[in-house]
Amino acid sequence: MGHGGNVIDELTTDHREVEELFGKIEALPAGHKDRKLYADQATIELVRHSVAEEAYLYPAVREHVPNGDALADKELEDHAEAEQIMKDLEGCQADDAEFDRLIGRLMSEIRAHVADEEGNLFPRLREACPPEALDRLGDKIRQAKKTAPTRPHPASPDKPPMNKLLAPGAGMVDRVRDALTGRGKPG
Repeated sequence: MGHGGNVIDELTTDHREVEELFGKIEALPAGHKDRKLYADQATIELVRHSVAEEAYLYPAVREHVPNGDALADKELEDHAEAEQIMKDLEGCQADDAEFDRLIGRLMSEIRAHVADEEGNLFPRLREACPPEALDRLGDKIRQAKKTAPTRPHPASPDKPPMNKLLAPGAGMVDRVRDALTGRGKPG
């Protein structure tokens, strides 16, 4: 969290960190308890990343990129699908057969989403926005990730202004729950 650089650099670094967690999951045998640990860590990162994108990246895409509304709407659909998978995954242990099916679906969805963002959306945003605007967006994304929720909330609003108003409160509750349960920490 909070790597520095413009919005594209920040979000691309997030993508690499999540892919690293996916690699750790894939390297372990089915049923290994650490698969759940890495899935929880990936979920924490993905939820914070998604909330920040929904609050700042997609509104900027709508404003600056030609056909930005359609692009942003597609990205929000991807987020909704991934968030529901993460919510379903939250109730599974690593030795549950459903865990393997869900984590496989999540990795597939996220990898396709990342490829689309990095191959399509990011280049179009870089072309449409001046460097200073991309830098300001990077700062906003880093700030949003600090207070964002860490658990999936599929029913939460995904567009401003309601997402910006509700996310910090949900984030505080999520971080307290994580601290009390040790979620995402090696046991």
